[in-house]
Amino acid sequence: MDTALAVLALLLSLAALGVALAGRRTPGRGRSRADASGLPEDPRALRQEVAALKAENAQAMRHVAVVRYDAFTDTGGQLSWSMALLDDSGSGVVLTSIQGRNDSRSYAKNVMGWASETQLSPEEEDAISHARP
Repeated sequence: MDTALAVLALLLSLAALGVALAGRRTPGRGRSRADASGLPEDPRALRQEVAALKAENAQAMRHVAVVRYDAFTDTGGQLSWSMALLDDSGSGVVLTSIQGRNDSRSYAKNVMGWASETQLSPEEEDAISHARP
């Protein structure tokens, strides 16, 4: 039963992350790398396309770190974890799953500029600092 609740909490956290990331997508930017037919041929337009791709890449969740730990003294195995998923500006989300002896809880906290308006646990702060380049 506890394992089922932990799995359900993880799935809900991942669904929330998917919804958050879906809102960050830029319309019209779903072009495949293999499809070069839509690319301009003149150098100025190619430079603009490269600049647009660099700007889009800066918003990608490229900085990822996971910190595992024992949240309570009566549990072992480092089953609790905090994961930072951040872009180049330090914006994104920190996901946390706290595993207790009888229950599991999951949290998602917004991060902007490598910090959060919501109070972070030491482990969440560690995840952000490990994700930071």
